[in-house]
Amino acid sequence: GHMRFGFPPLTPAVKWLLIINLAVFVLSSIPRIGQFFAEWFAVLGTKGSLNYSWQVWRYISYQFLHEGMMHILFNMLGLFFLGPVLERSWGTAKFAKFYLSCGAVGGIFFQFLCYAGLLGNGFMVLVGASGAILGMLAACAILFPQFVVFIIVFPVPIRIASIIFTVIYLANLIAGGDNAGGDAAHLAGMAAGAIYVFWMRYRLSDGVRIPWPRKKVEDIRVLHEEVDAVLDKVAKSGIASLSRREKNILKQATKLEQMKSQL
Repeated sequence: GHMRFGFPPLTPAVKWLLIINLAVFVLSSIPRIGQFFAEWFAVLGTKGSLNYSWQVWRYISYQFLHEGMMHILFNMLGLFFLGPVLERSWGTAKFAKFYLSCGAVGGIFFQFLCYAGLLGNGFMVLVGASGAILGMLAACAILFPQFVVFIIVFPVPIRIASIIFTVIYLANLIAGGDNAGGDAAHLAGMAAGAIYVFWMRYRLSDGVRIPWPRKKVEDIRVLHEEVDAVLDKVAKSGIASLSRREKNILKQATKLEQMKSQL
């Protein structure tokens, strides 16, 4: 495939996510506010206790807090380059839900590992959008394999980049290195992104609901033929002439086209 360079035009959700992340980062640099954010909006994990798990807003809010300049820089670059592609292909609402869900899965998995005593023994804090960013990386790697991402300065095909990140995070998690908790959230976010895309593909390949119980491919071929017949009838006699069954055929075809466009 060909390599793509150049900056993607910003899409609405990506623009707002960038603005909110940067605004929160600037506010956090004021010590009092930074401390308040960390206390009330980060994901907190403690061994053997799920004290904070009912504070469900944390699974979303922690994604907007960052520890240091490099942390926010890398995450926002990921959002800037990967986000618009997915948002354009899925629409704003679906993209925003996907992004926040991948991050939330990362936060929940981190908390579970803390609870099970698999991430150190003390009190641990998780912040950052990395789970969501890596969910997007996984989704783009599946949907747009022709993409090239830059790791430091080297152009790397997106699927290779995904594998490199996965190996690094897994190794660090198993070795219990610095930021093993963050890496757990990264891996969970990536897994959530990949599972979502595979599930969508599976649902769309198998989930075309057509009211005749024949084989799917056959169904779709028959549906196309019947749609042509119905459209001929509309052309000749107008839409009012259609029976309920013929209108249903058009509905099915519209649904099929919508599903295709979402892939």
